[in-house]
Amino acid sequence: MREAGLRSHRQAGLARLYGATALACLFACAVPTAPALAQDITAKPVPSGTQMLLAADTLVYNNDNHTVTAVGGVQIDYGGNKLVAQRVEYNRDTKRLVASGAVELINSDGTKINAEHIDITDDFADGFTNALRVETVEQAYFAAESAERMGGVLTTFHNGVYTACEPCEDKPDKAPTWRVKARKIIWNGQKKTVRFENANFEFFGYPLAYLPAFEIADPSVKHKSGFLIPGITYNTDLGVGVKVPYYFALSPTYDLTVTGTGYTKQGFLGEAEWRQRFNNGEYTLKIAGIHQQDPDTFIDASGHNVNSGAAGDPNKFRGMMGTKGQFAINERWNFGWDVLLQSDKNFSRTYNIDGYSDLVHQSSLYLIGLSDRNYFDVRAMRFSVQENTLSSDPTARAGEQPWVLPSLDYAYIPDMSVAGGQLSLNVNARAISRDRLDAVLEDVSDPTSVNNVRGIEGQSTRLTAETEWKRTFTTDGGLQLTPLLALRGDAGYVNANSASLEAVNQMATNLGEQDDMRTSLARYMATLGLEMRWPLLFSMPSSSHILEPMGQVFVRPNEQYVGGLAVPNEDAQSFVFDATTLFERDKFSGYDRMEGGTRANVGFRYSGSYDNGWATNAIFGQSYQLAGQNSFDAPDLVNAGAYSGLQTPSSDYVGLVGFSSPNGVSGSLSGRFDEQSLEVRRAEVKAAYSGLPVSLSAKYAFIQAQPLYGFATDRHEVTLGASTHLAENWRVFGTSTYDIEQNVMVKDGVGFAYNDSCFTYVMTFAQTRDSVTKELSQSVGFNLSFRTLGDFGSSTSAVDTIQ
Repeated sequence: MREAGLRSHRQAGLARLYGATALACLFACAVPTAPALAQDITAKPVPSGTQMLLAADTLVYNNDNHTVTAVGGVQIDYGGNKLVAQRVEYNRDTKRLVASGAVELINSDGTKINAEHIDITDDFADGFTNALRVETVEQAYFAAESAERMGGVLTTFHNGVYTACEPCEDKPDKAPTWRVKARKIIWNGQKKTVRFENANFEFFGYPLAYLPAFEIADPSVKHKSGFLIPGITYNTDLGVGVKVPYYFALSPTYDLTVTGTGYTKQGFLGEAEWRQRFNNGEYTLKIAGIHQQDPDTFIDASGHNVNSGAAGDPNKFRGMMGTKGQFAINERWNFGWDVLLQSDKNFSRTYNIDGYSDLVHQSSLYLIGLSDRNYFDVRAMRFSVQENTLSSDPTARAGEQPWVLPSLDYAYIPDMSVAGGQLSLNVNARAISRDRLDAVLEDVSDPTSVNNVRGIEGQSTRLTAETEWKRTFTTDGGLQLTPLLALRGDAGYVNANSASLEAVNQMATNLGEQDDMRTSLARYMATLGLEMRWPLLFSMPSSSHILEPMGQVFVRPNEQYVGGLAVPNEDAQSFVFDATTLFERDKFSGYDRMEGGTRANVGFRYSGSYDNGWATNAIFGQSYQLAGQNSFDAPDLVNAGAYSGLQTPSSDYVGLVGFSSPNGVSGSLSGRFDEQSLEVRRAEVKAAYSGLPVSLSAKYAFIQAQPLYGFATDRHEVTLGASTHLAENWRVFGTSTYDIEQNVMVKDGVGFAYNDSCFTYVMTFAQTRDSVTKELSQSVGFNLSFRTLGDFGSSTSAVDTIQ
């Protein structure tokens, strides 16, 4: 068992280290909370007619005094209540049991009471005891010089102690990490409260504060109105913030939490969250708002407010409303939503509104169906980019995000074979509407220097249906042959405004291509393929290895509507060619593009396992355009194939090598290499060690310059992380990301933590810098967690950023 205490020569240092933040936790202990742990000590009524089972070495009947005495190994079971003692005397007149000698009373709810002497009624409802110790089902502990219970509801501990820390087996008298000592502790099972009177809060055996009286919710209570644990935060633009939430337990199925946060720079932020649960689902509704005291804090160097606000009102009032929900229609169908509305594009991120502070938030309304061989997903979506840039900034993305009304995916695999093989069907449809052109300029001062149109202003729709059949044959020599047939058809409609058509025309001129934007289109793709794999097993005395040479050939016509910038590319922009996509039939990442022409993929896969626990793996290969037009060499509106390594008849080489060991060491090297010079085009190196007392991780990433994507220079980035256990419960951790090309530390942070069975302390410091402007943002967070009492400090998300 983990020790609850530490060595005496360390206790003074620990107390000083925690001094500042521990004082804050004392305030947290002085307000009602509603943690969901230990059981109350209320005795459940014993049904009438229940028989008492008694076992003992000796029974003595005294008819004169109307007593029955059980001596030696006494065990009593009555209505789920169990009593074990060396001696028990029952008085038939007073109907009381007096137990002595290593007494253990286990209530029907599992709560254990240990004492040398207990005086209790025969229904186990009322009683009195001296020098007792109580252990609840969830390992919360009470101890007292004496205690009494009345009515099976109210238990009073005199000169009592409460803690959630397990006692140390080797040194049971050692002070736990934390405990509350009180002259009187009143546990009310009916009101579900625990009240402490004349109490001292002790930390590692050192008294930190005297509290005349405070009350917490019964640890078994999940819903009880009252103040929750306060929180504290810091942000450069907002200042120090103190958050105080109040919880309203309105019903077992719905509740309300109202939170007020005072910021030293911006004033009072109000939040309210409503939660309601039903038999088939639940939903939440959150609102927040603030009338900012100092909106000039958000003004950038050019004198503009970087957060959008109304004219004449430089963003003083800001607010949001968000709601999330999910409901089960039946065992196969679910519907739900996640919607964010706010006064400006990054209010929720600026004020770290829980659940809505991501850089990119996807608002959606969806319907999902899932069975063994069917999948259906239809949803409407809107993306919100919570960026800290002016809307007029050419790099701003928030106003360029589309409405997706709707997006549909359907997949079906019949449960019977077709011609001995497997048949699958996939359907995808989407309708997109955008209010602002999303184009990239090579020179932001020149509106004609368009080299990328990521999204048109207007509407576009597409419907795609695809079916695939494949069957695997295995020869006597172990060669596996998988013929494949696939057929796909698309229909689409585009309604682009004049600004979008002009941007497409300008891009075509800059690339030396022709502008051929279509208002409607219909296209197809038929594929005949064959995959050949020959897994070879090599067994050695202390290891086994599988080497699998592999080749694929796909014969198909040319992709239609390419080369003339005819089709918007909304969902196939994030294409990356590496070892993991080498053997994909269609390497594009979405449906707006389709791979055409005859192509062969050749390479091998390898895996090895060793008796000492080590494992190795590798993939290496190359792709070849054998005939027809190379889809990756044909420009589109986002230049998806440019710099991909597939735009030449013989692709770049791609490879991956990795290993892992039983002692926690692992590593991998992956990359893409020029097909002629073997120059590195893209690479990633990872190494990690996970063990005790140290864990380390390192990653290096390199991407060659991609001018058409807006990256005129190579990108080099190194990320390092480390965590070490200084002692059994102590840990120090940190991480940093360095941009080698821009010579700037993009992100770094450090923190330390203490953790045992009943207490957790985490403190972090993190910095982020813009790789171009070098603008610095700093944050400090800490969190204290007392089991059964609650948490205090920064939000969890703030603390977790660098761990």
